[in-house]
Amino acid sequence: MTNSTSTPSGARAGRREWTALGVLMLPLLLVSMDVSVLYFAIPSISADLEPTGTQQLWIFDIYAFVLAGLLMTMGSLGDRIGHRRLLLIGAAAFGTASLAAAYANSAEMLIAARAVLGIGGATLMPSTMALLRTMFTDPGQRAKAIGLWSGVMTAGIALGSVMSGVLVEYFWWGSVFLVNLPAMALLLILGPALLPESRNATPGRFDRLSVPLSMAAVLPVVYGLKEIPSEGWNVRYVVSITVGLLFAALFVHRQRTAASPMIDPALFRGRGFAPSVALNLVSAFGIMGSAYFTTQYLQSVLDKSALEAALWALLPSVPIGAAAPVATALVQKGVNRASVVTAGFAIAAGGFALLAFAGSDSMWLVLASCGVLAVGGVIVMSQIMDLAMGTAPVERAGAASSLMETGAEFGGALGMAVLGSIGTAVYRHEMPASAPDVARETLGGALAVADRVPGLATVAREAFTNGMQGAAIAGAVLLAAAAVLAAVTLRRVELHTPQEAPEPEKVPA
Repeated sequence: MTNSTSTPSGARAGRREWTALGVLMLPLLLVSMDVSVLYFAIPSISADLEPTGTQQLWIFDIYAFVLAGLLMTMGSLGDRIGHRRLLLIGAAAFGTASLAAAYANSAEMLIAARAVLGIGGATLMPSTMALLRTMFTDPGQRAKAIGLWSGVMTAGIALGSVMSGVLVEYFWWGSVFLVNLPAMALLLILGPALLPESRNATPGRFDRLSVPLSMAAVLPVVYGLKEIPSEGWNVRYVVSITVGLLFAALFVHRQRTAASPMIDPALFRGRGFAPSVALNLVSAFGIMGSAYFTTQYLQSVLDKSALEAALWALLPSVPIGAAAPVATALVQKGVNRASVVTAGFAIAAGGFALLAFAGSDSMWLVLASCGVLAVGGVIVMSQIMDLAMGTAPVERAGAASSLMETGAEFGGALGMAVLGSIGTAVYRHEMPASAPDVARETLGGALAVADRVPGLATVAREAFTNGMQGAAIAGAVLLAAAAVLAAVTLRRVELHTPQEAPEPEKVPA
């Protein structure tokens, strides 16, 4: 049974629900922006707080690590204590941590504040999707709402870096955190009145052992994958990934044997849920894997300033707004969702194929390829998320959402690791043996010593571009294979009439 004040099953949502969706988009946008909001603030923070090299890395990375590590825990917790309650608790924590981060007077304080921001973000992301699942029980309306959710999530990452650059240009670095406060205050004021409460009334005991197991599974893998693109396949990172995978096996065993598991294995028996998790991971692989190259290309190959590069990088985000609604409209007009998802992967593969033709002076081709890839990725993500959430019972919506989002975190880290490693291998092969060792490692290293070696900058930029081309070919092949996989695994799911999980009995809040 679910304690809920949601729209009755199958009923169409009205103005109240759509207004509530607008309120939910605010924290989602800010949580996604915080992934990239420090891109331009780090130099100012370094000058003010004087962090060590290790502290600077933790200032940047601790948010994403804590967020990824706690998604499953918070999704399951929301199913138990109520998604609205958890959302409001998370909003208060996120706002408080933002204020602390803005006025941090030491590196340690800023790292601690960023960690609390990650905790708050981990409560907000699955809660927004779970509440969306509760408010929009009509399949057509839910698909539109999830399309908006996917577009806002993707756009937020791109907007974060640009907002960071603008704010740091005209204010001080703490302003990048203060922008969170009005949105969180609005959510705390309007949330209790507009958002329904939904939770599993009989969830069983919370499995505390699963919390450290889930974090021990996620964090070492994400850490290793994030470090490999820049540092290479160092033994330390391989061991980290291996340890994480071992804990992942223990976590899965615990979920299969515990009386009240954090993630109910029954979720994967829902028609289409398991393929959705896997395909969502592959889509994130492509989007984040390409971003690893295109941001460096704009700054280091084309020699744009950081703010210029961020502004140009906004252009590929423009068509994202139309991608999910068009895909949703096609499904609602009777096109099988398997065909739409397959087409999305094919479009994304086409984006990688375009990127493979980019030279060292091909800004418009690179931007076009990013736009095509992003459109394909958002088409896939919006339809796959709708399929997964339609399959999951309302009382497990938080756990289902957190699994999808954790899979996307893994996919993004894996994309940067695999494609980054391919690009780095090609770069090092293309660089002449006579080049300084630091120049043979990375393009940044080559540009740092280019004034001492005539012609080195040109050679390094060409080598990086060749590496990007090699990674793009690999990405195109992978996403083309994913298109075939989507066609095979989803063809039996009639997506113009989604497979709905039975709605549990509703009782008064």
